[in-house]
Amino acid sequence: MESNQYLSMLRQSVVIYNSFNKQKERLKTIEDNVIKMYVCGQTVYDYCHLGHARKALVFDMIRRWFITIGYKVIFVENITDIDDKIIKKAQENNETTIYQLTQRIINYMYEDFAKLGILSPDYQPKATDYVPQMINIIDELITKGYAYLAANGDVYYRVRKFTPYGKLSGKSINDLHSGERVDIDPNKEDPLDFVLWKSVKNNEPFWNSPFGNGRPGWHIECSAMSESILGANFDIHGGGQDLQFPHHENEIAQSEAYNNCKFANYWMHNGFLNINDEKMSKSLGNFLTLRDVLNQYDGEVLRLFMLKTHYRSPINFNYSNLEDAKNNLSRFYMALNKYNINYADKNIDFNNPYAKKFAQVMNDDFNTSVALGVLFELCNEINKIDDIQLAQLMYSLGNSIGILTKTSQEYLQNKSGDTISVDQIEALIIKRREARASKNFKLSDQIRDDLLNKGVVLEDGIDSTTWRYK
Repeated sequence: MESNQYLSMLRQSVVIYNSFNKQKERLKTIEDNVIKMYVCGQTVYDYCHLGHARKALVFDMIRRWFITIGYKVIFVENITDIDDKIIKKAQENNETTIYQLTQRIINYMYEDFAKLGILSPDYQPKATDYVPQMINIIDELITKGYAYLAANGDVYYRVRKFTPYGKLSGKSINDLHSGERVDIDPNKEDPLDFVLWKSVKNNEPFWNSPFGNGRPGWHIECSAMSESILGANFDIHGGGQDLQFPHHENEIAQSEAYNNCKFANYWMHNGFLNINDEKMSKSLGNFLTLRDVLNQYDGEVLRLFMLKTHYRSPINFNYSNLEDAKNNLSRFYMALNKYNINYADKNIDFNNPYAKKFAQVMNDDFNTSVALGVLFELCNEINKIDDIQLAQLMYSLGNSIGILTKTSQEYLQNKSGDTISVDQIEALIIKRREARASKNFKLSDQIRDDLLNKGVVLEDGIDSTTWRYK
């Protein structure tokens, strides 16, 4: 089958789990071969933690696979740069403005995500750039009776007026208690109502609005940014499972009341991340930032570790599992290192049985755990037989989900805290080659053993010697 025909067939056979309907559904996009996708991003007041990393890796993997099978993906991921936590942190740090804090944290996020191989979003709107759009939505919701200005100057959304409320999370309005993730506030008409606009307070940034000076609530941000960039109705909305309620539930209520149409056609949520079988928490002393891990491990190791678990399932992080992922990734690169493959060629021959199986499981709600099994099968096969085409295929398939993105030498010869430099290693290899040419095998063996003691493995080929870290 021709490549374009097969890619078209793959696009028509994508099945995803829609959190909204609690079942797998065939993906049908609004525009042919185009996917409009919005993912809730970071609130930038501190370093990204491992939970943020999982969300970023999951939706990067999904985006990469869509691109691989020929979709044009318009990928939007917002930045929340105005929030209670941001204001509090900036005040604690004695920052001149909140923007000093947020821009610094945004730069840290860019650094960390680059090490994970996260593709940059097509659009990355900041909440503070969309306050006028938020004000317009709030003003219209007040006009329609879905929102009200309270005595304290805040604007609240009338949850009970939006009768489908709870359809995403499966929660019934009548079953929700005032003490369940909802603030008890005497200014509210109903304990379930949530804030759209917060009135101005001392030493806080504020904007002018028809309902008084203040700043937006958290939930309204995503409604304004997604609509401004993708339109009132778009294909996929994603985020962590913890955002289903109340954040995503509130987004639906705001947007659908404002636009009188369906908000997102499909909802996707990644599962929770635990540390050593416990919920990650600063109070438990098991809180890990992404930087903590990236200071010790290559970002691709963390990506492989996380992709070994299906994106909707909970994942348990511990360093033993991370070491396993490191060893597995080294196996892949060591297999590639035997071949002179073309790293610029990422095309996939989907007529190959391995590629067909890989595509089949990826199209079934992005089952990366099984897809990685296909890569392990390929790795074992190319270690048995001399087949550069299979090696090229393994590289391209891995690349489609964001692993094997380096050359084998780049990965195998990259190590922090080295006791010997690359130049020293290369010089010793030349010295060893000269020793072997003069039949001084004692010196040749000594150089090899000395390098091994320093964690450097030499591998002799027919015409050359390559090296890697142990």
